[in-house]
Amino acid sequence: MNDRMTTPWGAYALTRFPEDPRDRLRAWDASDAYLLRHLAASGTPMNGAVVIVGDRWGALATALAEHRPTQITDSFLAREATRANLERNGVAPDAVRLLTTQDAPPDRIDVLLVRVPKSLALLEDQLHRLAPGVHEGTVVVGTGMVKEIHTSTLKLFERILGPTRTSLAEQKARLVFCSPDPGLDRGANPWPYRYRLPDGIGPLSGRTVTNHAGVFCADRLDIGTRFFLRHLPRGRGAERIVDLGCGNGIVGLAAALASPPAEVLFVDESYQAVASAEATYRENADGAAEFRVGDGLSGVPAGSVDLVLNNPPFHSHQATTDATAWRMFTGARRALRPGGELWVIGNRHLGYHVKLRRLFGNSELVASDAKFVVLKAVKR
Repeated sequence: MNDRMTTPWGAYALTRFPEDPRDRLRAWDASDAYLLRHLAASGTPMNGAVVIVGDRWGALATALAEHRPTQITDSFLAREATRANLERNGVAPDAVRLLTTQDAPPDRIDVLLVRVPKSLALLEDQLHRLAPGVHEGTVVVGTGMVKEIHTSTLKLFERILGPTRTSLAEQKARLVFCSPDPGLDRGANPWPYRYRLPDGIGPLSGRTVTNHAGVFCADRLDIGTRFFLRHLPRGRGAERIVDLGCGNGIVGLAAALASPPAEVLFVDESYQAVASAEATYRENADGAAEFRVGDGLSGVPAGSVDLVLNNPPFHSHQATTDATAWRMFTGARRALRPGGELWVIGNRHLGYHVKLRRLFGNSELVASDAKFVVLKAVKR
């Protein structure tokens, strides 16, 4: 596989994070390359404050590092990929200022480059947060694959920043051009969003959830989580529990309410998710809890956990992959004490029981319906 992205400024060796020689997915795509070609061909002045939003694996930040950009990302993995790719290409680590979606954005933005995210809500939140720093002379260019840019995407740019148009497609990628109008009445940012959980779901019934933009099912309780909540282990006592890939944290919150002496660790690679989990937990519980943004259970001491609860994602941006689930399961086995348990919910067709048996030597079906299964694996 070619892992070098060719740009008008040179070729860059890029990989995703964590680096895996077996990974066939590239750390850049045609939309990254299209944006960089446009910047060079149009002679866009890059001597002001350059901000890059949603750079998936650091391809844009690495190619534009000489302009000392600020990168804003919701992804811990993207942030670590950026660090690694800068080093791989001999770029000083301080050439790019790394911010998360939970940090205050720059006060002034002269060039705004937006890698359109899968989540329309995350784009809405980010544009609202960035708008105060955008001025009439700011160059705003978005980029994404054709299948990622919709009429609703363009309407968000238009409503929050100003008049918007698109480019012709090249290699199934498209650019978004926006002319900022600082006098625009963009309204209030609706994020974070709060909603009340339904009745009939045990200790969580009627409680309020806080969701930052981009978190899965930000405006309602999804059916998979609802099914998982009905079948969680209860009353296990003073244990260390992990809500792995916690999202808004309601699975870990349910476990904490069911076992008040337990200490719960909430982990996700999304800064928005962990902020949501902490806000939701603080409003509804007062037990011992830790909130960590990271790559699964890396950094958690081996043999230090009694119970891991996990609803693994099976998409990485537009790609369907089981790599994330496998890393989560592997990390859980390492972190669990002997006798510790991993509880997983997933769609029936994903076949997680096969992976669990291969890794743990056992897999028990706890519950199932037409769409979902809840599985338990015990570390022997």
